[in-house]
Amino acid sequence: MSKGPKPAEILTGISYQPPPKGWMDVKPDFRPGTYCNLASPKWMEWIDYPFPASRSVAEDKWELPTDWKEIVLQGMEDRLSRFRSLKLFFDICVRCGACADKCHFFLGTGDPKNMPVLRAELMRSVYKRYFKPAGRLLGQVAGARDLTEDVIKEWFFYLHQCTICRRCSLFCPYGIDMAEMTILGREMLSSVGLSIDWALASVAQCYDKGSHIGATPQAFKDMVDFLAEENERITGITTQPSYNRKGAEVLFVMPSGDYFADPGTFTMMGYLLLFEYIGLDYTLSTYAAEGGNFGWFESHEMGKRLNAKIYAEAKRLGVKWILGGECGHMWRICNQYMPTWWGPVDFLEEPVSPITGTRFENAKVHKMVHISEFTADLIKHGKLKLDPQRNAHIKLTFHDSCNTSRGMGVFEEPRYIIKNVLPEGHFVEMPPNTIREKTFCCGSSSGINANENMELRMQGGLPRANAVRYVYEKYGVNHLGCICALDRATLPTLLGYWVPEVDVTGITELVGNALVFDEEIERTTDLRDRDLVGVAEAEEAEEAEEAAAAAAAAEEEE
Repeated sequence: MSKGPKPAEILTGISYQPPPKGWMDVKPDFRPGTYCNLASPKWMEWIDYPFPASRSVAEDKWELPTDWKEIVLQGMEDRLSRFRSLKLFFDICVRCGACADKCHFFLGTGDPKNMPVLRAELMRSVYKRYFKPAGRLLGQVAGARDLTEDVIKEWFFYLHQCTICRRCSLFCPYGIDMAEMTILGREMLSSVGLSIDWALASVAQCYDKGSHIGATPQAFKDMVDFLAEENERITGITTQPSYNRKGAEVLFVMPSGDYFADPGTFTMMGYLLLFEYIGLDYTLSTYAAEGGNFGWFESHEMGKRLNAKIYAEAKRLGVKWILGGECGHMWRICNQYMPTWWGPVDFLEEPVSPITGTRFENAKVHKMVHISEFTADLIKHGKLKLDPQRNAHIKLTFHDSCNTSRGMGVFEEPRYIIKNVLPEGHFVEMPPNTIREKTFCCGSSSGINANENMELRMQGGLPRANAVRYVYEKYGVNHLGCICALDRATLPTLLGYWVPEVDVTGITELVGNALVFDEEIERTTDLRDRDLVGVAEAEEAEEAEEAAAAAAAAEEEE
């Protein structure tokens, strides 16, 4: 953001005043910093996506296929027949405006087309023109408009300013799901060669190598082994993960952000320590080394393609059930799509904790358990010895990640863990209208966490950052916790811009800090090599005592 606007410039640039022109008369303003680049043909060819070409958003002509209009309209007709929800959402909206001020992008930009009701209208107006009698006859009078290249550009611009977080749906009296509409709109865009580069690069590498970062199986193993070595250096505990081991009880699947980049790597270290502590019989798969799914941000079909490896590896390895790490869209897909995509998963068992005997009945269909559910259950049954004082340097607030909260209903488990691994009084909630079901998005999800649209990301993340700033200023909060790898990848940049005094952490990282092993070495730092509270003071006191003893000995010699 060195070349982008300063925070004060963004704040003073927001206006919620009604625009002077009607929305159909205003074209999108493709300013640098506010849009994602179009996908490189390289990535499109890797995954056999149609109409690969080198395109630039800044150019007037986007080199659309000659029959692009017919393709999009046929795609809309096809989706209207396959997804009853799409037709329902197009038809039942009464423009009440309940969603208008609920979108973080509208709050951060003031652009009326970022009001969910108007963002949906971008597609609904085309639906009316070609699929409704009133729209065919009356055109714009009935809220209909022709599908033109300008309209397609508008779809591209604004459908990639929706992070599929579903906050607007929570407030809609009819339950209209803007997230589903956005995904279907993006599918139609990709059918004529219009995808975003950042997302499609991750998709292509995941499809080719197995993870969004394009790590080979060997590279995945090397990264995890390195983190295991770090655990041993800091704690003295040897954490030895197994790979591709047939017959293990549990397959553990995590997002690549947890073994590739800080601060996710510290969460991965926490997983390894937890599993070593309880003696979990688990294995990792080097071929299912990615729980996240950027494919879902492009289309249902691509989401299914990338998701297939998880069940395929579980079946190949003969495990009983699957344990999943701190990821957002992995769990949205698990709860919302996997049972429909794959049907009964008869080769797996209903998950039962081998440590506590708890039967995770909520996972009886998809056979996957969230790490927060698993860990909270261990704590509840007294299976973990924890020293909260090891997290005394952390004063935390918790960000309910959109997919695990609104998409899954995981609210209490991470909070239960937090309250058991932090000293009393070290956990503070943000204002109630910004958490739990009403949580604000990070502003960079659904594949738009690129670099070229950084100004837009900082605008979209403003409501979340504003709530964090509130608890920082009022309570001295210095860490934001979350259970989503994408949040851990995007929130450090967001907070560095708006609230640089606050760091980002995963919850299992805090568990790893607090775990007490019988055979551990003396713990002086947390998993990030930061001194624990009291350690520096104790070292200074010891050094002073040694200096005093040395001085006394010198006096005696004299």
